Amino acid sequence: MRIGILGTRGIPNHYGGFEELAEQLSVFLAKEGHEVYVYSSHNHPYQEQMFKGVNILHKKDPEGKMGTVGQFFYDLNCVVDARKRKFDVLLQLGYTSSSVWSFLMPSKAKLLTNMDGLEWKRAKYSNSVKVFLRRAEFWAARNSDVLIADAIGIQDHLLERFQIKASFIPYGAEIVSEFDKGLLEKYKAEGIYDLVVARMEPENNIESILKAYQGRSERLLMVGKIENQFAQDMQSQYASENIEWLGGVYVKEQLNALRHFSRFHFHGHSVGGTNPSLLEAMGCSARIVAHNNPFNREVLQENAYFFESHHDIIEILETPRDEVREASFISGNLERIRTTYNWEMVNRSYLDLMLEHAN
Repeated sequence: MRIGILGTRGIPNHYGGFEELAEQLSVFLAKEGHEVYVYSSHNHPYQEQMFKGVNILHKKDPEGKMGTVGQFFYDLNCVVDARKRKFDVLLQLGYTSSSVWSFLMPSKAKLLTNMDGLEWKRAKYSNSVKVFLRRAEFWAARNSDVLIADAIGIQDHLLERFQIKASFIPYGAEIVSEFDKGLLEKYKAEGIYDLVVARMEPENNIESILKAYQGRSERLLMVGKIENQFAQDMQSQYASENIEWLGGVYVKEQLNALRHFSRFHFHGHSVGGTNPSLLEAMGCSARIVAHNNPFNREVLQENAYFFESHHDIIEILETPRDEVREASFISGNLERIRTTYNWEMVNRSYLDLMLEHAN
């Protein structure tokens, strides 16, 4: 098959979950003998035309100069190019900006769309943007040949709203078995500390976590970009000696070590489906404290502590540790990675779906 993947900033992954999926899947498909193309931003750090057997198509991406609206023009450049490629299958990762150009998608290629999370529920968006995102979700659902949901909750939502049965394919993760404690020296994290790894956005329950730790003795490390207004407001409002803001950490080995050696790893995400960051924490044998919502429950089942407010977090912090219970959390989460959220199964599911629907 001739396969195109669009909707990401490109590979190898230097950004997030969809980029990791694009990298893992495209390399797998190439090894299986398929001709694979991944669209990448023209300013991606990797400028070669091939990556592990995958063709890289760099397209003009004006987001750096224009802001968010630049994403629409980047997607347009990718879609226009795709019309010339004679793809058998196009895999679209997400819909927030690319679905605007649904009417331009090449008609002969089967369009498979991963519908991501419930983007229109994110608190950071204005009401007008939320209305647009609801419309974009509609465009993607109605113009795709196949919908893909990364969580059962998303699958249920799509069936209820559009009467379309999406194919369930989760994200993948790896089980990490070796951790270098020396990497913690850079962050002065040799002692006991708790950890947050997240985008600094309201729907990730950042404020609830900070409120629980403000003025306490326990040390909390915050990992994530701090350039946006919300992050700056949180830094100002919850300034405390025990709360340290590390900014983004992008070296995988460093992030794995921070996760593994933390006392508690907080996952406050509340909007969307299966979150790649959560799977990565599970694969690092972290002791997870997660926001109590259907998406996190679906992934973790009972293998975590759960919270709904800062009061719940304080209760967790002040309750004596149960090492036997926490060991069962870790073993349960590792088993979930082995049996449900592993890349081999994820990649194979995507390939089977493509073979089923390709022309």
